[in-house]
Formats: sequence, structure tokens, C-alpha cells
Amino acid sequence: MANVIPYSLFTDFDIDLFKGGKHYRLYEKFGSHLVTVNGIIGTYFAVWAPTANQVSVIGDFNHWVDGEFSLNVRWDSSGIWEGFIPYVEKGTVYKYKIHSNNQGYISEKADPYARRYEHNPKTASIVWEDNYQWKDKNWMKTRKSHNALDAPYSVYEVHLGSWKRHETEDRFLSYFELGDELVNYVKEMNFTHVEFMPIMEFPYDPSWGYQVTGYFAPTSRFGYPDEFKYLVDKLHENGIGIILDWVPSHFPEDAHGLGYFDGSCLYEHPDKRKGYHQDWKSLIFNYERNEVRSFLISNAIFWLEQYHADGLRVDAVASMLFLDYSREEGEWEPNIYGGNENLAAISFFKELNEEVYKSFPDVQTIAEESTAFPMVSKPTFMGGLGFGMKWMMGWMHDTLDYFAKDPMYRRYHQNEITFSLAYAFTENFMLPLSHDEVVYGKNSILGRMPGDEWQRFANLRLLYGYMFTHPGTKLLFMGSEFGQYNEWNFQQSLDWNLLEFEPHKNMKLYFSELNKFYRDTPALYEKGFSGEGFEWISYEDTENSVISYIRKGNDPVNNLLVVCNFTPATIKKYKVGFPTNGKLKEVFNSDSKKYGGSGISNSKQITLKKQTWNNREYSGEISLAPLGINIFQVK
Repeated sequence: MANVIPYSLFTDFDIDLFKGGKHYRLYEKFGSHLVTVNGIIGTYFAVWAPTANQVSVIGDFNHWVDGEFSLNVRWDSSGIWEGFIPYVEKGTVYKYKIHSNNQGYISEKADPYARRYEHNPKTASIVWEDNYQWKDKNWMKTRKSHNALDAPYSVYEVHLGSWKRHETEDRFLSYFELGDELVNYVKEMNFTHVEFMPIMEFPYDPSWGYQVTGYFAPTSRFGYPDEFKYLVDKLHENGIGIILDWVPSHFPEDAHGLGYFDGSCLYEHPDKRKGYHQDWKSLIFNYERNEVRSFLISNAIFWLEQYHADGLRVDAVASMLFLDYSREEGEWEPNIYGGNENLAAISFFKELNEEVYKSFPDVQTIAEESTAFPMVSKPTFMGGLGFGMKWMMGWMHDTLDYFAKDPMYRRYHQNEITFSLAYAFTENFMLPLSHDEVVYGKNSILGRMPGDEWQRFANLRLLYGYMFTHPGTKLLFMGSEFGQYNEWNFQQSLDWNLLEFEPHKNMKLYFSELNKFYRDTPALYEKGFSGEGFEWISYEDTENSVISYIRKGNDPVNNLLVVCNFTPATIKKYKVGFPTNGKLKEVFNSDSKKYGGSGISNSKQITLKKQTWNNREYSGEISLAPLGINIFQVK
């Protein structure tokens, strides 16, 4: 005990907030912090372990000897063990040796609040702090305009370990290298944001980062924490926002992790019906416990505050909302009202979003939620969960199923491509074509397209054109933008060599210019979550498998007419109705020869005539490209 000096960063108010589940900056108190006490430089340690009867800090500084540096338990029944150890410096490797009151259970745990961890497969924590000098002041001042719900929002989803590997050394690119290569590529492709699959420290590569053990540390696979900040800085310097995948739904059972932390179910729910995920073989957080809620909300705030993240995409929300998620009858217990909703998780989400938007009104939280749970992206004062956006999983499944069909039979499935508009404005939807759709035998997006090679690429261009003119924000997984043939493999780089071939090179150009067209066209995003921004012209032409609609922004002069031809037939003199007089000028065409198309276009302006069609007062005749999308501005 003599080797640990009594010291605390906690005030009585901190303890009250922690116990009440209302402390949202716990990372300022818990973990390891370099401090000076009585003129001596060292490290303050604090860990929550209420079932322990002894907690020691062990590490390379004392040859991992148990009991030499035992922390002091606080007197206030908070369950916090703390103390100052002199001369423990930045870079010190350590763990907590925990002796439990529960049947003599002993464990060695990584620090839940550590800012850095050893490189896997090693599992210890590292005393760390950095003095990174941020250079994104201009971005932070103006980012509200980039992250607003009426701004263009096109997201590139990236798995850092497999986006690109070092060409000669067969290793991951570092955060520094990604700060050049990835940032330049995202900028070239005209995405507004990137979304990183989880970069929080995790032990098992095949989990893709979704089994987190170090919630407060960027993974050491790619470098130091300050180097990750450099990557964020470079993105912001180039006008690109960053969204982080965040996983408050479950965590792995690894011995050094959060599971059975102090010989009790501390972070996980003690009832396996609520505390164990059978599909993922992982533990589920106890949303009923105040201290756990504070841990999770503090973690969300940490990434927004300390790493300047512009948003959090919250993983597996549906698994948290429902007590019977992936469970058979008898494997779950109804809530106090007899329903299947997890009331504690629902209140947690509301509290999370209220705190995030209170502290950071210029960011977005995005729910990966696949059910019909109501009002996910509505404010909490209206009874909603408070998220900024929700993934439109129904659109994703219906659209991919439709495009996989032979165009000959699409006429019988027109409702699949139009049904999403029946509910498109019930939430603030993001349209995702994510990593989950290109693994486990589902094929790549290009691989799902029917027909010969030309038709496959034409279908893909049409799919993306339809996606970008459909209401809602956009997300695309890496590799899909240039037509990756193979399914995604987390163990290797994307197939960048495909860009040596014209179809893939053309597809990359197409997607870059489609992104730019989206960003430059207010009618495609200003009213993306409102029925005022969309008007059907025709969804009934099943014979030709053609749909047409208007996209509207704040200024009617920017309105667009969009026509999609889902067959490989070129249709000359296709008649389309329009509600006002004027001239149609083609402003985007997926069938352009520079994209690998056949070059069917409307090179001359088309004068609308006062002749009723599609129940509209005016109409005109246009040429429809095969498997193409033609977009017109009305002058």
C-alpha cells in the first residue's frame, strides 16, 4: 500500500453523477492520467470494480508483480479504486490485477478507459496522452453547414485494414499514410464524408472491429492516437467529414475485456436473456445500470470531443431495442407492460441523443436499425429516439433484389422499386449499400447485376443514379464505386488492379461525377427528408419498366425530372408528362460514352407542349437510354 499515494480526480459531485448515470465525461476521471503530486511526476489510476477486495496495478514498471501497487477503494460505496503511483511515465504498459469477493475470482484486465493499447495479439493498456495541435479550426466553425439535414451527404464506408495495403511490404497502411492516400482518393471521388468501420481497439480481426475491448482508444494496428487525429485533421482540411461506427450493443468475452470484470456481471446484464447475444457469442451491456449508461454516453462524447468526429453510426440498434431479438419463445422475458421492447435501451438512446445534440448540435447520430420501430429519427420531445438519421434497410433489400432480376421480368416487380416511396418520409433515411451486402456469399454489387458485361455495368450505373436521385442521404461501401468483382475480403486490399481496365475506370469516373452532380444540385438534397421534395410523374409504366419523378429544392427553378429505364431497350420518343411549361435540358445521363455507355442522349432542349399526359398539363418526348437514367432540368 505504501507504494500508492492517496489521490483523486473525483469530486463528490462527480461521484453523485456517476452513481446516478448522469456523468458524461468519465474519461476525464477514470483510466490512467499523468499528473504531478507534491512535485512528483507519475500516474493516477482509477477503475470501477465494486465486487473486488483488492485491485493492483501491474505492468512492465514492476515486472508484473501482484500486490506491490494496490489501489485504494473509495469510502463512498462507489466501487471506485484509485491512487497515484510515482514515476510511472507515459508509455508504461499495465493491467489491473483484480481479486474478487466472489469465490476468490482473480483476473487481469485491460483498463476500460485506456487511451492506447498494445498491438494485438498483446492485450495490455498503455499510459498515454498526446498534445496534438488541431488544425481544423475552420472546419469546426463551419461544419454545421456540412452535416446539416438539408446539405448533401454522400458517405464512403471504409474498413481501414483492407481499403489498401502497402504494395511492397504487405502490411496495413498507417494513419499517416491514409492521411494522404485515402484522403486524396475520397476527395477525388467527391464524397462528402467517410465512415470508418470501428477503429476502437479490438482483439479479433475477423470481427471487423465490431467486438470492442478498448472503447477509448483508436486501434494500434495503424499507429498512435495522435496519428489518428492527424488523419481526421487531413479529412477536415480537405472538406470531408468523418463518421465513426460505434458499438454500444455488445462486447466480446475475451479475458482482458469488460466481461465479468471484477468477478461479477459489471458491464453486462446478469440475466443471460438480456446479457448474452447468441448469434455473436458476445455479452450485452446492462442498460438498466446507471454506471454503464454513463460509461457508454461518455464514450460517445469522447470521440466527438477528443477526436472531432462529425457523427456516430450506431451499430445493431434493433438488437438493443427488442428483448426477443434473434430469440425463440421462452428465451426472453417481456417488459413490465408485457411487450418485447427493451425499455432501458429505449431510454438510453433518448438520453444519449439528447446529450450528444446538446453538446454537439453540428454532428449527426445515425441508427443502423432494420425494423419498423417508429420515430427512430424524430426528436425526443416528440416521443422519438432522437437520432439524426436511420438506415433505410428496406430500400436496400428491395432495390438489390429488383436489380438482380433479368430485365425481361422486371415488369412484374415494379412495386419493388417503387414501394420505398410509400414510407420514405416517415424517417430521416440514409440509403446504404454497405459492407454487409458484399460478404458471406451475397456477391459484390456488380456481381449481382444480370446480363453480359456491358449490361452489368449499365445496370450498376443505373442503380447508383437511381440511388442518388431517390430521397435520403447516401452510403456506399468501398470498392463498389469502381465495380469490384469479388466479394469483400477483410484480409486483403481492394482489387485496385481492376482500374487498368476500361469498364472499371469508366465506372470510377461515373461515380465521381455522379457524386459531384449530387453535391452541386440542391434539388437532390435540400428537401431530402420531406415529401415536398419529391413528386411522382409515373410509377405505373410496367410494360416498359420505366419510372419518372420530380426532385425539388427550395427554388423551383432547380427542379429536376428524372426518368429511369430498367430494360436494355432504347426507347425513342418516350412521352412524359410535366406539371408546368418550359423546356427540358438534359443535365446528366448514365449512358454517356465516357462512362462506357452507348451514347443515347437528348442533346437538344425539348420544348414541353400543352398536351395532357401522366395526368399533367404539359408533356414532351424524350429518348431513353438502355438501362439508363436521364435527368433533366426544366428551364
